[in-house]
Amino acid sequence: MIQINEHYQKLKASYLFVDIAKSVRAHQEAHPEQEVIKLGIGDVTRPLPASALEALHTAIDEMASPRTFRGYGPEQGYDFLREAIAREDYQSRGVNISAADVFVSDGSKCDTGNIQELFSPEQRVAVPDPVYPVYVDTNVMAGRTGPFQGDRYQGLTYLSGTQENGFVPPPPEEAVDLIYLCFPNNPTGATATREQLAAYVDYARKHRALILFDAAYVSFIRDPDLPHSIFEIPGAETCAVEFRSFSKTAGFTGLRCAFTVIPPTVQAWTSTGSAVALRDLWSRRQTTKFNGASYPIQRAAEAVYTARGREEVRELTDYYLENARIIRQGLAQAGFRSFGGENAPYVWVEARRPSWDLFHLLLERAGVVTTPGAGFGAAGEGFIRISGFNEREQVERAMERIQAALA
Repeated sequence: MIQINEHYQKLKASYLFVDIAKSVRAHQEAHPEQEVIKLGIGDVTRPLPASALEALHTAIDEMASPRTFRGYGPEQGYDFLREAIAREDYQSRGVNISAADVFVSDGSKCDTGNIQELFSPEQRVAVPDPVYPVYVDTNVMAGRTGPFQGDRYQGLTYLSGTQENGFVPPPPEEAVDLIYLCFPNNPTGATATREQLAAYVDYARKHRALILFDAAYVSFIRDPDLPHSIFEIPGAETCAVEFRSFSKTAGFTGLRCAFTVIPPTVQAWTSTGSAVALRDLWSRRQTTKFNGASYPIQRAAEAVYTARGREEVRELTDYYLENARIIRQGLAQAGFRSFGGENAPYVWVEARRPSWDLFHLLLERAGVVTTPGAGFGAAGEGFIRISGFNEREQVERAMERIQAALA
């Protein structure tokens, strides 16, 4: 008899964005005449940077000639991209990361979900709340939680982000083994200072814990005092893993390319107390289960690190940040308080009612799709997330509709 992994049955009925898609579909069927503006899911809309597009075309042309054709590439990523990442994202900021520490993949969602395979099912896990659902759901699937009761999974430690702590919760009071962090934050748009991240590094070193640091939105940081990497914090090279993505940085949501960084000094332990280099475990996992991101995509990613590419990425991310500014301004004019949107593309809005109620009100009255904060966790109740990822005219039209709907 084939038996299932019964931990999957602990999961809530469906993924947050599936529920949203169903609601939007039903609304469109009921109101086919209305144009729906989507400011919910964090998907980009602007074309690829020209430098990346040209590199992609060149690499595809190489695949047409026997002399330059490429088959299977290295599972960890081609050296040309790994070296560019280490040099431009880390060494340029005084962080001692080498190409050997970089593992190229097809998405940070995959990496943040897959890395939990390396750890014992008994590990105690801390997650922010509100939180990107993948961190929670993949640990539920692995059996690290109890059932979903009330509004949270039993067995997880939740780090509540509130207005009082600026949506940057302090480290947990009890001992945990794995800590997920995301800054700039999805969904709240909050950012963490060096001092706040240092508190987590100190905690991890004290408890022999591991920080899983999602920096997918780092390219939106404009405040020069904010750290861009967990590895800018002394000691993090012994207790942290970092995930980054080209999806929002350079519009690669349709191309798929990301990377994970694990220094050789990050260790985990066996049940008998023997130390194991985590980088070696991740390398073994990737070489067994992953065949690498494609050559043309990695060439396109490499182009992002040229002088021209960096300028294009800055222009692209500035565009979405300006959208976020327009959203914040429009909400303020409508009398709503919002957070984030300055060093991140997301605006976190105080709903003044249950999250799903405001979601449905804006969908039905304004034809605007947002994301209910309750879908990100119990601490997200009473908020909605609005994304700056759309065309300028659509964002401006959405704010006009929202203001009319809330008047």
